[in-house]
Amino acid sequence: MIKNLKKPFLIAEAGINHNGNVNHAIKMVDLAKKSGADAIKFQTYITKKRVKVDNPVYKILKKCELSYEHFEKIKNYYDKKKIIFFSTPFDIESVNFLEKLKVKLYKIASFDISNYQLLKRIILTKKPTIVSTGMAKLIEIKKTYRLFKKSNVELAILHCISSYPNEDETSYLSNIHFLKKNFNCTIGFSDHTNDIKTSIYSALLGAKIIEKHFMISKKNNCVDKPVSIDPFQFKKMKIEIDKLTKIISKPKFGIRPEEKKALVFKRNKIL
Repeated sequence: MIKNLKKPFLIAEAGINHNGNVNHAIKMVDLAKKSGADAIKFQTYITKKRVKVDNPVYKILKKCELSYEHFEKIKNYYDKKKIIFFSTPFDIESVNFLEKLKVKLYKIASFDISNYQLLKRIILTKKPTIVSTGMAKLIEIKKTYRLFKKSNVELAILHCISSYPNEDETSYLSNIHFLKKNFNCTIGFSDHTNDIKTSIYSALLGAKIIEKHFMISKKNNCVDKPVSIDPFQFKKMKIEIDKLTKIISKPKFGIRPEEKKALVFKRNKIL
């Protein structure tokens, strides 16, 4: 699913931009599909297991927490829309629940790249897994990579900057080239800028999975609004990336179909 991709796999990261409203979450499925996303991703968690009660973000996360029953409703709707449903679990109970929903793949947040208890539970599912690398040291990325390779579980690594929002100029996109050179797996980009330019540039550098935070509209007062794009922007991003994919294409030498008319000017031999 995330291996040998011919063109970038585009993920609309719904995250918690539904603000805990299951109807908003379902609406996001429709909008993501219409915008050309290959998948839309949520976050599955139990707030008290994710952060302590005295954590400043506890109330926000609690407000945006969807129940397992809500996820069942969303998943049933996903299946009708023929768009890939998956989620980022933040605890083992949530992995167990997502397994009951028969999800096709998993996402690991940057914050959990060294949460080996969670990683090992996900590895047991044998499902393809995408991991983000914000704040991660190279040694942490290598250790997670080896864990999945050793278990023969498909892994994709996303370059990521854990800043909300992140500026274009501090996106360190050269990391994509580095990761491609040093890891034998699919490499992509999780974009936390507030525009689509950097995602498009990442495709030029070879990112095969591009994840972008997604919201219903610019008018919505959602949690991740500073790093999110609306359906219009997502569709525009897809169009530009599709164009770029065709422009780059595969290397081809010799007489190309487009060059046949110029054959009359070609010299057969130069001494």
